[in-house]
Amino acid sequence: MKAVIKHNKIKYTIDLANPLDISIPVIGGDNNVTSWYLPPPKIEPHKEGEFVGKVTEGGSTNFNDIYFNPHSHGTHTECVGHITEEFRSVNKCLSKYFFMTEVITVAPEKMGDDFVISKKQLQYALGNKNREAVVIRTIPNLSEKKSRQYSHTNPPYLMGDAAELLRDKGIEHLLIDLPSVDKEKDDGNLLAHKAFWDVEGKIRQNATITELIFVANTIPDGKYFLNLQLAPFENDASPSRPVLYKIED
Repeated sequence: MKAVIKHNKIKYTIDLANPLDISIPVIGGDNNVTSWYLPPPKIEPHKEGEFVGKVTEGGSTNFNDIYFNPHSHGTHTECVGHITEEFRSVNKCLSKYFFMTEVITVAPEKMGDDFVISKKQLQYALGNKNREAVVIRTIPNLSEKKSRQYSHTNPPYLMGDAAELLRDKGIEHLLIDLPSVDKEKDDGNLLAHKAFWDVEGKIRQNATITELIFVANTIPDGKYFLNLQLAPFENDASPSRPVLYKIED
């Protein structure tokens, strides 16, 4: 099944029959990815009086309660409300869902005790490409990312000027396979978040950051259409399901 999409007055054919899901789901239990010092999410039958929400335990339906934090427990998309005093909902910020996207692969560079993604690396990977979104896959890219326990591990992160570059290039949607674009313990400086959303200038209300994705090694770098789907939570962040579609030559 194929579709023709018109983007900036140019028609593109995309393959709808072969979506490339780059999200990590929320799973109850210890095999779920976690970060920010939280325990794993819980998915368990609701119990009230004699009612139990599990058919195998005598209930009429499966009726689960779910306890999770979108920032810690899987792929999530966040808006500038993540770092502002004023409440802003990602459900309101994101009103379009298809974007021309570039997938790039980056090997974070050693800097002191850290591994970082630099402005120079992103400039080399993106060149003069004009994109609405960028998907950053870091290497090594092992499947254990889907269940990694990130707390207290000092994962790689973006330098502030690297986030500035993406902003200045007009990238509206940044997706990355790390728990944050910023250093895990940075005393609340959040340099990359602040630079990307331009909080010291004209705040980019509709720009989003998606973290904890997983881009399989079978997905080549290059140009795709991105369908950025999220659950309609009125919150600064929501669980999300970014899906890539190949563009036919």
